[in-house]
Amino acid sequence: MSGSHQALEPVRIGIVSISDRASSGVYVDKGLPALQDWLGRALKNPLQFEPRLIPDEQVRISQTLIELVDAGCALVLTTGGTGPALRDVTPEATLAVAHKEMPGFGEQMRQISLKFVPTAILSRQVAVIRDKTLIINLPGQPKSIQETLEGLRDSNGASVMAGIFAAVPYCIDLIGGPYLETRDEVCKAFRPKSAIRPISPPAD
Repeated sequence: MSGSHQALEPVRIGIVSISDRASSGVYVDKGLPALQDWLGRALKNPLQFEPRLIPDEQVRISQTLIELVDAGCALVLTTGGTGPALRDVTPEATLAVAHKEMPGFGEQMRQISLKFVPTAILSRQVAVIRDKTLIINLPGQPKSIQETLEGLRDSNGASVMAGIFAAVPYCIDLIGGPYLETRDEVCKAFRPKSAIRPISPPAD
């Protein structure tokens, strides 16, 4: 490391798939692999994942989120349980542990999903801050997870609608978390010029 350049910080990320049927073994969970794959492609930082597969039980979800925050996760992403069905309680469980709400994330996810299906208005994803951790509810399907995180591109690969992850690194900066560096070809993070730090390339 030379001059004022900083090395990439390791980041601990909680990934939580919430599903009665997947957690009981009725079918194979696809949420955790989808989250881990996308984050591994999008972030340059060394990543340590804390995966959890749990049923749609509000108290259990809240307990899991608190546990991941206390374990030092800078970011916690959940998938599943955000619709209007009786067992869908992920937003309630997330809001119950919140210190601050971040409504813009849910608003943007619904805008992206509305490009594909009118039933996107039934989704209730929320995002919150607890201590120094950003917690975001994502949709349940791997395709929707990628679209909401990454955003939408035209046939030439140019961005036509920003995904929510473009705002995640700067949000984590502001709450005192590690400096996340993204791969622009997957998701270009936005920061004000004054917030951009020079990063040393990783050693081979």
